[in-house]
Amino acid sequence: MGTPEFAKASLQEINENSKHEVVGVVTVPDKPAGRGQKIHQSEVKKYAEENNLKLFQPDKLRNEEFIKSLQNLDADVFVIVAFRMLPKAIWTIPSKGTFNLHGSLLPQYRGAAPINWAVMNGEKETGVTTFMIDEEIDTGKMLLSESILIDENATAGEIHDELMAIGQKLVVKTLDSLENDSIKAVSQKNAEELKAAPKIFKEDCKIDWNKSIYEIHNHVRGLSPYPSAWTIINGKSAKILRTRISSEDFDAEQKNLHLTKNNLYVPLKDGLLEILEIQPEGKRKMSAKDFINGSQNVTQMKLDN
Repeated sequence: MGTPEFAKASLQEINENSKHEVVGVVTVPDKPAGRGQKIHQSEVKKYAEENNLKLFQPDKLRNEEFIKSLQNLDADVFVIVAFRMLPKAIWTIPSKGTFNLHGSLLPQYRGAAPINWAVMNGEKETGVTTFMIDEEIDTGKMLLSESILIDENATAGEIHDELMAIGQKLVVKTLDSLENDSIKAVSQKNAEELKAAPKIFKEDCKIDWNKSIYEIHNHVRGLSPYPSAWTIINGKSAKILRTRISSEDFDAEQKNLHLTKNNLYVPLKDGLLEILEIQPEGKRKMSAKDFINGSQNVTQMKLDN
C-alpha cells in the first residue's frame, strides 16, 4: 500500500528482486492535478498496471466491500510505504500483521514529513525504520532500521533518494525475517526530546532572514526541491532552491542582496549566504548567474522579510 515514487521503489524491489509474491496493490484514486487539472495517477498505480498486479483504489478505506476484498487475498503480511492511516479493520487482517517503512530513525521524526524536518533541523544522521502498525501514528514496535549520514549541503531531495534506495532493501529484509520468524519487534523508547515531523504548509516555507545563517541554509535545503523555501524579492515571490555558506568577506550593515557578475549573496547577521539556484515567480528554476543576467536593475534588488 503506497502512493509516491518512494513507495513504488519498495513495491518494485519486492516484485522483481525477492521470493515474495505481491498478491495485491492499494493506492489512492486518480485525481486532477496541476494547472491543466489533468488526471494524475500515482507512481504505485503506474507500476502495478505495467506489471499486471491486482490493483485497488478505494475512496474510503472503511468500505466493507474493499475490506472483504483484502481478506480474500489471504496475504501473510501487508506492507505500507507512504500511504494513509489505516483503520484497525485493515491492519489486523494478515496473519503476520502489517508493517510500515518510515523515513526516519524512530522514535524521532514521527509524522508526514520526516526527511524534510531532519534536514531543516540540521541533523547529521537519519535513516529508515520498519515497524508494526498499531492504533497510533508511527508508534508501533520497531523491526529493522538502517542509517545514513547527512552532508551539510545535502538537500531533502537527495536524502530522499538515498533513503528510498536503502528502504526498498530494508523492506525485503524485513519480509524475509518475518517469514522465518528471525526478527523480534522492539517497543519504541521515547527519548527525552522527541522531534516531530508534521505536514508542511506554504507559510512554513517562507524564509525568515532574521534567523542565523545555519538555520536559513538548513531551511532552504530541507525544503528543496519540494515544497521549496520562498521569499519576496522586489515585491515578487521567488523560490530559493539551493544555497551555500560563503567564506567571502562582507559588509554586515548591508541588508539587501549583494551581487557580483556571477554570484548572488545575502548578507546576514552572522555570515554571507550565497544563493546558487533560484526560481522567480512564473519562471523556470535557474542558476544565480542566469538570474542575474536576466534581471533588470539587479543592483537595486530588495528582500522583504
